[in-house]
Amino acid sequence: MNSFSVEQKRVDVFESAVPNKPVIYLNTYGREGEQIFQYLTDIGCQDFSLVAVSKLEWNHDMVPWDIPPIFKNGASYTSGADEYLHLLINQIIPKAENLLQGTPAWRGIAGYSLAGLFALYSIYQTDSFSRVASVSVTLWFPGIK
Repeated sequence: MNSFSVEQKRVDVFESAVPNKPVIYLNTYGREGEQIFQYLTDIGCQDFSLVAVSKLEWNHDMVPWDIPPIFKNGASYTSGADEYLHLLINQIIPKAENLLQGTPAWRGIAGYSLAGLFALYSIYQTDSFSRVASVSVTLWFPGIK
């Protein structure tokens, strides 16, 4: 595993054993990247590289537009998705893929909950990803159409 930081975001790169395999970008609330990569390897998933981004400002970086708190005494959700997507595409991806052998066969994005919303949002904003996994996505988010 290789790690680096970009604007306080932690990026962990788990490289495929073979060059030119797919790479999946996973935005995480905690630092689950190693556990997820190991689990998927253990169950025999196709060989791939995983880039896990953590230390995100969850209610900002993953959110496409502003909404007020949804829970009493909760935090507001502020629209930082476009800013974070720009950072992901222009700084995180190039630096991460420079650490990989060869060129990825394809690039995917994945996320759970608000990161699932961000993954869906991303594929409508850029053609940088050809695959998406949006797990337990926050489709209740006001403004979803």
